[in-house]
Amino acid sequence: MSGNGLGYGEQGGEAAAELAQEAAPTAAPSAPAAFGLFSRDTKKNEDLKQMLESSKDSAKLDAMKRIVGMIAKGKNASELFPAVVKNVASKNIEIKKLVYVYLMRYAEEQQDLALLSISTFQRALKDPNQLIRASALRVLSSIRVPIIVPIMMLAIKEASSDLSPYVRKNAAHAIQKLYSLDPEQKEMLIEVIEKLLKDRSTLVAGSVVMAFEEVCPDRIDLIHKNYRKLCNLLVDVEEWGQVVIIHMLTRYARTQFVNPWKHDEAVEEYNENNFYDSDEEQKEKDRKVKNTYTMDPDHRLLLRNTKPLLQSRNSAVVMAVAQLYWHLAPKSEAGIVAKSLVRLLRSNREVQYIVLQNMATMSIQRKGMFEPYLKSFYVRSTDPTMIKTLKLEILTNLANEANISTLLREFQTYVKSQDKQFAAATIQAIGRCATNITEVTDTCLNGLVCLLSNRDEIVVAESVVVIKKLLQTQPAHHGEIIKHMAKLLDNITVPVARASILWLIGEYCERVPKIAPDVLRKAAKSFTNEDDLVKLQILNLGAKLYLTNSKQTKLLTQYVLNLGKYDQSYDIRDRTRFIRQLIVPNEKSGALSKYAKKIFLVQKPAPLLESPFKDRDHFQLGTLTHTLNSRATGYLELSDWPEVAPDPSVRNVEVAESGKEWTGILGKTKKEKAAEKFYSDSEEEEDESASTSASGSESGSESEEEDKEEDSSDESSGNSSSSEELSDTESDSKESTAKKTSKAADESDSEDIKKKAKRISKKRSTSSSSGTESTSSEESSSDSKSGSDSENDSESGKSRNVTSNKKEEKPVQDRKAPNKKDVFLLDLDDFSPVTTPVAVPTAAVLSPSLTADLEGLNLLSSSVIDVTTQVPVPTKTHDLLHRMSGKGLAAHYHFSRQPGLFGDHMIPVQVTVTNTTDQMIENIHIGEKKLPPGMRMLEFNPIAYLEPAGSITVSMGIDFCDSTQTASFELCTKDDHFNVNIQPPVGELLLPVTMSEKDFKKEQGMLTGMNETSTTIAVTPQNSTRLVIIERVVKAANLGVVPSGQDNVHRFAAKTVHSGSLMLVTVELKESSTAQLIINTEKTVIGSVLLRELKPVLSQG
Repeated sequence: MSGNGLGYGEQGGEAAAELAQEAAPTAAPSAPAAFGLFSRDTKKNEDLKQMLESSKDSAKLDAMKRIVGMIAKGKNASELFPAVVKNVASKNIEIKKLVYVYLMRYAEEQQDLALLSISTFQRALKDPNQLIRASALRVLSSIRVPIIVPIMMLAIKEASSDLSPYVRKNAAHAIQKLYSLDPEQKEMLIEVIEKLLKDRSTLVAGSVVMAFEEVCPDRIDLIHKNYRKLCNLLVDVEEWGQVVIIHMLTRYARTQFVNPWKHDEAVEEYNENNFYDSDEEQKEKDRKVKNTYTMDPDHRLLLRNTKPLLQSRNSAVVMAVAQLYWHLAPKSEAGIVAKSLVRLLRSNREVQYIVLQNMATMSIQRKGMFEPYLKSFYVRSTDPTMIKTLKLEILTNLANEANISTLLREFQTYVKSQDKQFAAATIQAIGRCATNITEVTDTCLNGLVCLLSNRDEIVVAESVVVIKKLLQTQPAHHGEIIKHMAKLLDNITVPVARASILWLIGEYCERVPKIAPDVLRKAAKSFTNEDDLVKLQILNLGAKLYLTNSKQTKLLTQYVLNLGKYDQSYDIRDRTRFIRQLIVPNEKSGALSKYAKKIFLVQKPAPLLESPFKDRDHFQLGTLTHTLNSRATGYLELSDWPEVAPDPSVRNVEVAESGKEWTGILGKTKKEKAAEKFYSDSEEEEDESASTSASGSESGSESEEEDKEEDSSDESSGNSSSSEELSDTESDSKESTAKKTSKAADESDSEDIKKKAKRISKKRSTSSSSGTESTSSEESSSDSKSGSDSENDSESGKSRNVTSNKKEEKPVQDRKAPNKKDVFLLDLDDFSPVTTPVAVPTAAVLSPSLTADLEGLNLLSSSVIDVTTQVPVPTKTHDLLHRMSGKGLAAHYHFSRQPGLFGDHMIPVQVTVTNTTDQMIENIHIGEKKLPPGMRMLEFNPIAYLEPAGSITVSMGIDFCDSTQTASFELCTKDDHFNVNIQPPVGELLLPVTMSEKDFKKEQGMLTGMNETSTTIAVTPQNSTRLVIIERVVKAANLGVVPSGQDNVHRFAAKTVHSGSLMLVTVELKESSTAQLIINTEKTVIGSVLLRELKPVLSQG
């Protein structure tokens, strides 16, 4: 927070730096003495004084530029203060600006001289130029003299009512300066802050919240009325203002809303217990869970308005939003920040360090957030040690039974690193993994024992220390390891490692009775040369052996105690005296000597290997306090959640106070209510017409306001949220389609067509308004989200446009595919004359009359017959979810090659789901989708239940955008979520096309050069027959066979599903059992991948 304060307070310095660039050329031709590092060029300063006293404005301006240039370079120009301050009343605006830049820098140092000009500053506060008024206020607040506090106070009050937002912003900055000068002015300053908080300008918002945080952070009553306004303005505020506001709103929300995490716990408990409950009990529990928690609309408003800022270019803003979601969002929603934080790891090392520290704290409590990005935390050789250590910390936190084998392989590489500090940290990480995951404890222990033979002393030493800690957990099974470590004692020189070995042997001396006395003998020899740490352990070893095996070690122990008695270190001498009195009985021995054995050989608790970030979560993330793990000055505690939420009506704004703002908020709340109604279960299919009209009327009342907000948000943040962008493009495409429709209807003569066009345009406008609504309230709550999913699935039979995620942009044809009546005029634009052979979309999309009309018209090239329906080809089945990973639920998929099943661009995929358990599995559906940009998915309808040992096949459509990128999504049941992936072979990205040989050659002639790839392959005689080649090629790729007049040439054609680019494949048989495989296509990447896949298919025996 102090960093932000500096950012606000030092704008004078920034101005000086900017002006220095202008000043530099002028200052260049100065005397050579200027280059002397310690020389004092009095002549030059005299020259500047004369220029400042000149009657010409050009000379004064030149002098001021040179002076500001000096300041920017770090040179001292304070002796020119009297000459400069005379020009503060200059009529020339440029001179005046530069004089104020100078005064802001030196007003604190030369306070007496600055006071002489105070009347000029007061007059400047009334200047018609806003920059002069603001600069005068900044200079005035920089004069740190208590006597002018009343003048400053008056100036701030006047500036807070200024018409210019820039001046009001500077008034907010001056508040902090005045408060630090005279804290007794607090009450009057709070009045000014209260006034400025009501300001609607985005320029002022960040500065006044900063002043609020400095002067009166505990006065949250000032925020109530401005809460919603700040949430809505947030996206347009400048970046550092956003950081301050987000931190303040985080603290505010923790005092005003109830804990959303309790709801998550209640739902988890409900999911665990409801399997064995009766129907009545289940209904009762359903009711309780529903009534447990409802998120306050203002809480949701904050989360929704901060979400787009995760895409900000400023790392501090992203970090601020991440901490807000961590501290305020339900646990199920906090995961969205992970991707943005991972993006910040591409920044410079300082940003990486802060972000990784916060991620380390997060990953302890919620591993699931970062598990999908595990590879982003792999260490690079170029990373500095501090970054490597933090990444290692996160990897250790994320370790579980599923990924531990991968991580251990990664750790093996890290141990060999040249960075010894990092290698040691890796060994500690292996030790933590061994303690946390019992399945790999033995594996880790064996690996660490192998490291004992490493050439590097530090690696060996760290291994010894970690093995010592691990052996404490189960010493009975590891007598051999203790013996092996005893042998290493001669070679290891690192004190900590030697001390650890000696402690182990002493602690478990009864398990190695023959070795322990010999180790003591060797240690006694080198006692005088050992480190203090080792000496203490030698004394302990001697004491333990004296108590358990005094026959062999009595003399040795006495010898060691005698050496210790005269040691230079008083610690050693004290320990020697204590042990002698305790274990060697004599007349002076006290009662304790009877219990010596119990004292020395008591069972010690095994050390707990924990993350150093374990206890940091009680500090607010993203703060200096969290980074240092120690309370810093100015840190404000996050309060605990209230048990009962305070009255939310305090955030309502009275109409009399500000009519416009009230209208805006009213519109927002209406929109939220409409969104809740839209997603509610009761309104699933009852009254479509009513809901349509309602959404239409609401969109009418809110459209202007929403447009303004979206436009401003797009201008301010260069990278707004994808959901907002997509909703805009969706509504634009729908509106343009509606315009085309109405235009076509006007031109036609038939009344029926006119009516249809009107009906279609009305539907399109309604759907666009409701689409915008649904996008804006997309994250209204996790409950409403699941509700919308189920409703979408239930209505998918009627209209496909609602099925998948609302963030996806859909073409018009896909939306209206099942409603055949609506297609008449809408899709004509899509059938423009084409020169390249493209398959006609199937009859499922077009009405029979339209198809007949199109066949009558010469719109399409004669070369195209249709998308061919291939002879059924046995397609390969791929595993989607293994029964072990899916807790008994298994799924596999194959590509069914049925064109047009889900409309254009969609590739149909058949998924077979099998229940291998002896219990019923309920509500199998697709959950969260993690698709690359542009990729879309039409999910299958939820499977209500699947009987034990039952199996069901469902279909879904995926638009892979002509790439083999993986489509990742969650396959969910009532109780579980499983991450699954579908990756298409390149051959399934095609639709077969038939054409004549003549057209094939014509198109092939146009796709040469860069668009052609070829290779020579060896083909056995039995595989060179026409039937075998066709069968193998068509099985590997979804290609159509083109008739060929030559026996040795086989041609195939297809188009890519998404873009419709032609893919021409030629197999030409040559002599001596070889063949040439040629692929012509604009999509060169797909062509080269297809070539690579077809080559082994044709050449195999």
